[in-house]
Amino acid sequence: MDFAYDDTTEQLRSRLNAFMAEHVLPAEPVYERQAHEGPAWETPPVMEELKREARERGLWNLFLPHGDRGAGLTNLQYAPLAEITGRSPIVAPEALNCSAPDTGNMELLTLFGSEEQQRRWLDPLLAGEIRSAFCMTEPAVASSDARNVATRIVRDGDDYVVEGRKWWISGAMSPRCELLIVMGVTDPDAAEHRRQSMLLVPRDTPGVEILRSSSVLGYDDGPHGGHAEIVFDGARVPASNLLGGQGEGFRIAQERLGPGRIHHAMRAIGIAERSLEALIDRACEREAFGGPIVDQGVVRQWIADARMRIEQTRLLVLKTAWLMDTVGNRGARIEISAIKVAAAELAQWVADKAIQAHGAAGVSQDFPLAQLFAHARILRIADGPDEVHRMAIARREVAARRRAVSEAG
Repeated sequence: MDFAYDDTTEQLRSRLNAFMAEHVLPAEPVYERQAHEGPAWETPPVMEELKREARERGLWNLFLPHGDRGAGLTNLQYAPLAEITGRSPIVAPEALNCSAPDTGNMELLTLFGSEEQQRRWLDPLLAGEIRSAFCMTEPAVASSDARNVATRIVRDGDDYVVEGRKWWISGAMSPRCELLIVMGVTDPDAAEHRRQSMLLVPRDTPGVEILRSSSVLGYDDGPHGGHAEIVFDGARVPASNLLGGQGEGFRIAQERLGPGRIHHAMRAIGIAERSLEALIDRACEREAFGGPIVDQGVVRQWIADARMRIEQTRLLVLKTAWLMDTVGNRGARIEISAIKVAAAELAQWVADKAIQAHGAAGVSQDFPLAQLFAHARILRIADGPDEVHRMAIARREVAARRRAVSEAG
């Protein structure tokens, strides 16, 4: 068993680490200042500088394995790169055009989009010229079960008409967001996995109303596009805006969520690594009870436990990425659920211990830890709550054990 990264991955890791050290991390305070001083929801100007630099260094669209538009990396090759960007989860992914929800939407358009849909939407997304949003979650139903989606998409002649309400639609507040991929019910009488479809709805379509943005533990995620609540009141688009076929919405959603979940997990390890570094640095600097707090047994235990948990989780992420490359997303679905839970819990746990080591400073704006913690915490809900993924894992374990007992006689 070879745990070494291949030559392509190592070369990209080297270039990406240099880009992070020379450009991304120094840009973080600039990004924050410009976001605070600039118009609401506008992307800070420094982001365009970072994107130009990333392009020049060949660090662009690394997430996309399909066709000739992306970098052509496997999931296993992309995993350590996404981890590096997770060290600056607000700035780095977008600088490389590798940020959610655009990555998942670009994958869907690559896999299921018509030639015209790809020309109209995919090409400008891949160029980083526009942004997009994925509209599945609804306030009136438990959206962790996608079969509950109640928004209606009704065929009317040569058009589809959308009626419903969505919320927690990441990125939709951004003025650069031009596309909404909407999941809704097209045939309520069909089999439960064939009732939904996906529709491409331009954000400026009449009948699309952005009501408000929701904050995450007090952070509005403003320059990153916020999390919008949206009403669709008779929003009408051509039938040619259907993504894939009618009734394929549930299947398409599963295709999207698998890569999205593992990308979050990859970046979560980067959050944990940066949090651990901050924990150690601060613990070495702060003195209490006659010496640096890093000499306290409890702090040493935090450090040791963090390192062990990071290594365990990274190995599970790499195994899952390898499975996705070899047996496909469906074959790796339980492992995807496992790393989705494990990585988010890891990032939150390490960030929490780093905050504790910093004292009150850890929850202030003087350090990135509070924002890293908030980012990690929402990952335990986004793309399906931990409990749903644990349920899927347990279901497979129980079924496997029952089958083994039955076969044994």
